[in-house]
Amino acid sequence: MNVDLTTLYLLATGTLIASAGMMLWEYRANPGRGRALGLFAAGFATLALGCVAALYRRDLPGVWGSALANLIMIGAYLLVLQGVGALRGSRHGAFGAAVLAVMAAVWALSDPAEMDATWSHVSAAPIALINAMTALSMWRNPAMRPFPARRMVIAMTGLHALIYAGRALVLPWLVREHGLPVQALAGKFTIYEGVLYSVILPMALLRLLREEIHGELLRESQTDYLTRLGNRRWFFEEGARLLKHRPAGSSPLAVLAFDLDQFKAINDMYGHQTGDEVLQAFARAAQDVIGPRAVLARIGGEEFAALLRGDDALKAQALGEAVAGRFTQAVAGRLAHISLPVTVSIGLARIEPGDATLAASLMAADRAMYRAKSLGGNRLEIAAGAA
Repeated sequence: MNVDLTTLYLLATGTLIASAGMMLWEYRANPGRGRALGLFAAGFATLALGCVAALYRRDLPGVWGSALANLIMIGAYLLVLQGVGALRGSRHGAFGAAVLAVMAAVWALSDPAEMDATWSHVSAAPIALINAMTALSMWRNPAMRPFPARRMVIAMTGLHALIYAGRALVLPWLVREHGLPVQALAGKFTIYEGVLYSVILPMALLRLLREEIHGELLRESQTDYLTRLGNRRWFFEEGARLLKHRPAGSSPLAVLAFDLDQFKAINDMYGHQTGDEVLQAFARAAQDVIGPRAVLARIGGEEFAALLRGDDALKAQALGEAVAGRFTQAVAGRLAHISLPVTVSIGLARIEPGDATLAASLMAADRAMYRAKSLGGNRLEIAAGAA
């Protein structure tokens, strides 16, 4: 089937307008990304306007029709670049202004007799540069790395950059060698790819933002609201992952079970707000001592657990005692009005290669922790066989 350029331009225009509308609609569900979505919507709508301007560029005298269409398209691609930059908090305003100024000067100084060459080759260079920067901006965004749609955004903008770089750098040589039919073929190929761009890139960006929302919801479902530590579900899921992928012959893991002493009495005497502050103080103390490598979670009301690996597991007893000391100091400094002793009882169990499940090891650590409480609290006890 042979489709003329006018039909392809109109098809791209329709898909771009629809994409702009979908970006605006998505804002209702994701206002946190409102700036990026607004820029994407503006970019795709402007690109649709550029397609219409390209269709009628010869109706204006001299180079002005081509210049106007090209500058509109460059502005559209810059808006998409700004939208991708907004996902990582970066801006490209100065770069965009410079590109537009340079291309406006190029068109103002161009010979009307060379209008087609400027349109086909020179005007493609900034489009290639902007799309390459868009792909690079997405590549450098660490927040988007977990999401599969990121690769599609990079691939589509990277492909667009390569095609327009080819128009600027390779196509002039091909036209000289093989004549004007190559020029016509390249024009049709470019608009075919442009139609794909107008469909795939908006879909990939929408998918990316929805994957981000899903990731945020998943994190919230695995996070304790008060302490911002992982919750019980996250502890067992992350712990199971570590156990599953532990290399054969690796060093043992260690489980620390923590229970705040006299926490109910503190709540009853000073109120739940003070109790919440005590829980937060313990969470901060445990994070400061144990560090980010541990799987640290709040698994119950005043109960916490930590799964340690490597060198941390070998010195688990010292780390547990350091957490207790840091916690007592933190409460004495920030919650000095509490007259009750604010301490923590700790149980320690080790997980040797081939041992039972994490749940069984946590149960062993719990038994050791309850033994510590029965002995007066404010101490660490080691589960049988874990010494």
